[in-house]
Amino acid sequence: MKIVKFKNFKENDSFEKFSNWLQKDLNQVNKIILETLETDSSLITELSGYIIGAGGKRIRPLLTLATAKLCEYSGNRHLSLASVIEFIHTATLLHDDVVDGSKKRRGKKTANFIWGNKSSILVGDFLLSKAFKILTNDGSLKCIDIISNVSEKISFGEVKQLMSVGNPNISEADYLDIIGYKTAELFSAACQLSAEISEVQETKKKSLKDFGYFLGISYQIIDDTLDYFSEEKISGKEIGNDFKENKMTLPLILVFNRGDKKEKNFIQYLIQDKKLNDSDFKWVIEKMKKYEVLNDCLQKARHFSIMAKDCLGTFTDNNEKKKLIGLADFLINRQK
Repeated sequence: MKIVKFKNFKENDSFEKFSNWLQKDLNQVNKIILETLETDSSLITELSGYIIGAGGKRIRPLLTLATAKLCEYSGNRHLSLASVIEFIHTATLLHDDVVDGSKKRRGKKTANFIWGNKSSILVGDFLLSKAFKILTNDGSLKCIDIISNVSEKISFGEVKQLMSVGNPNISEADYLDIIGYKTAELFSAACQLSAEISEVQETKKKSLKDFGYFLGISYQIIDDTLDYFSEEKISGKEIGNDFKENKMTLPLILVFNRGDKKEKNFIQYLIQDKKLNDSDFKWVIEKMKKYEVLNDCLQKARHFSIMAKDCLGTFTDNNEKKKLIGLADFLINRQK
C-alpha cells in the first residue's frame, strides 16, 4: 500500500503567494466588513471583530475573489459578495462553538468562552442578517437564492452531525454527507456567486459549483485528520477536540470499522463517556496507527482534491486557473 504523509514544506510561503495575488481585493473586502460592523453596540463590535480578526486564512471569501478573476469579471460586486461569504462563515463558527462547547479556536479563546453563549448566538444572528442585507442591496435574486440554500444546508448539516454524536455505526457515506452540508456547500456557494455575476455559460457555472464542493470535502477531511495527527502548537486548535466531543469524523470511523471486537467495544464505550482523558486519546491514536488511518484519510482527501481540480477543465489554462490549482494543493498539504 502506498504511504501518504503530510508534506513538509513552507506552507506559509505557498499560501502567501495566493493571498498576495488577491491582496488588493481582499483589502477592499476587509474594509466592507469593518464598515458593516460599525454599530452603536459595543458588544457586537467587540465580539464580531474578535472572531473575524482571529487569524483565519479567509479561504472562502478568497475563493469568491479568485473565481471572479478566473471568470474575467470586471466589476466590483464580487467584493461585497465575498464579505457575505465571510459573514456566513463567521456566524457559523459562533454557533458551532456554542453547540460544541469549544474553548479555543485558532489558538485563541472562543467568543462564547469570553462573552458567553447567549452573546455569541445573538451576534451570530446579527452577522447573518447583515449578510442578507448586503445581498438585498446587490439585487440579484439568483445570488440570494444561492446563499439562502447554503444557509439551510449548513443548518441541516449541523443537525445531522448532532444526531451522529456518540454513534459508532455512522458510515463513511454518512460522514461525507454531513461535511458536504456543513463545509463543502459554503465553498461551493463562494464559487457560484462569482460565476453568477460574471454571467459565464452554464457549463462553467456547474464546473465552479462542483470545484468548490469537492474542494470543501477535501478541506474538511484534512481538518478532521489534523485533529488527531497534528500538534496544538502548530495548528492552534485543541487537538483531540472532536474525540472529546464524541464526534464521528473519518479517522474515528475508520479505526472503529477496522478494529477487532474488543477494540470496537472499547471505542464504543469511550465515545459514550463524557469524561475522556489523555490516555484514552493516546490509545485511540495507537489503534489509528495500527490500522493506517492517517494514510487512508490523506488518500481520500487527495482523491477529492483531484476531482476539484478536474472540474476546472472547462476553463482555459492560464495564471488564474494555475493559482486555483495551487490552492487545492496547498489545502491538502497544510498542517494547520
